Amino acid sequence: MIEGLSHITFVVSDLDRMTEILTKVLNAREVYSSGGETFSVSQEKFFLIGDIWVAIMKGDALPSRTYNHVAFKIAESDFDDCLKRVTALGLDVRPPRPRVDGEGRSIYFFDHDNHLFELHTGTLSERLQRYALGKEAAK
Repeated sequence: MIEGLSHITFVVSDLDRMTEILTKVLNAREVYSSGGETFSVSQEKFFLIGDIWVAIMKGDALPSRTYNHVAFKIAESDFDDCLKRVTALGLDVRPPRPRVDGEGRSIYFFDHDNHLFELHTGTLSERLQRYALGKEAAK
């Protein structure tokens, strides 16, 4: 039976460049680097973002950008600071998607390998409560 999320892995062309994004934007803590050794498919690093294990492995960038993404929860009070950290690294910040009031705010940005990240202020519970009100509530 599924117990929860084990880890998230991103294949990236430059481990150091992705390390900078993870540590400076997402406050990740690096807990392992394979260095020149390869125990898995390629060189890799492991991080903790909160209690989420994130792995990065050296490889080819994704061929194109899509809306497939990983969203990390942030506090509303941290929104502006997070946006500053993303823009300070020159990352491609995308406009937010259209939203109804009450489902939180998001910062969407791509890394250098076409992975889309979202920093989101809302919760599932808040979104479900808002959606239950229907579109008429937005008027």
